[in-house]
Amino acid sequence: MNDVDPVLDDHLHLDPVNGRGVEAAEAFADHGGTHLLVLNKPSWHYDVQVSDADDFRVAYDHTLDVVADSNDVLPGKAWPVLGVHPALVSQLVERGFSPEAARDLMCTGLDVAAEYVSSGDALAVKSGRPHYDVDEAVWDASNDVMRHAFALGAREDCAVQLHTEGGEEFEQVARWAEHEGMAREHVVKHYSTGGVEGPTPSVLADKEELVRAIERDVPFMMETDFIDDPDRPGAVLGPKTVPRRTRWLREEGYDEALERAHVETPRLVYGIDTRGTLS
Repeated sequence: MNDVDPVLDDHLHLDPVNGRGVEAAEAFADHGGTHLLVLNKPSWHYDVQVSDADDFRVAYDHTLDVVADSNDVLPGKAWPVLGVHPALVSQLVERGFSPEAARDLMCTGLDVAAEYVSSGDALAVKSGRPHYDVDEAVWDASNDVMRHAFALGAREDCAVQLHTEGGEEFEQVARWAEHEGMAREHVVKHYSTGGVEGPTPSVLADKEELVRAIERDVPFMMETDFIDDPDRPGAVLGPKTVPRRTRWLREEGYDEALERAHVETPRLVYGIDTRGTLS
């Protein structure tokens, strides 16, 4: 693999407090990775029970710190993507919040994330809805939170990454984003299979699913969803995985698809230049 070719992991976590932090970014770079989108871990990973806007800043600021350190070791660049994990709604309800009050606090957390985007400190926002069964009131509240993220994405002209349930049909979600003023291409379905419809798929770096996405000839990106949890080493996939899959795909002759995944789609979705940011 040409050492100047961009290799982007579109979704992983780096925990500078409890995990490997920048060491994981170094492992990514040592195996050919160049660019990272780093998602903040949920607030409870830092022993914070959110109750107001400033509580969300703890996880956000840790992410900015580890991104700054990662930029010192990458041949390309890392960007923060900040927001509220959709499972927070369940934690808040268990703490005694109504679904509506939980919704409002989560929207406040997204408002804070959008401030970081507006100031240029973050690239995009993350939101979504639970990937597990919840009652109707919690589901409706979660969809309201997600639509609020889309409104912020439209206002800030930034992408929104989604953590949602499994499946491949998300046309309604894409239409909700369009209703709020976003282009559907700027909505990213994190932890995607190769066949996701509606948002832009960020495909978990499984060989079979990557080939599925390639054969559909649609915009897509690659990710590991590395969690950076010492109790779950390598979960979901380790930081070396995207460079390794990229190398395998290049050996299989998928050069055009790799240009799509690592250059064209990041430019389409986030407005970033992965070639121009290579040192």
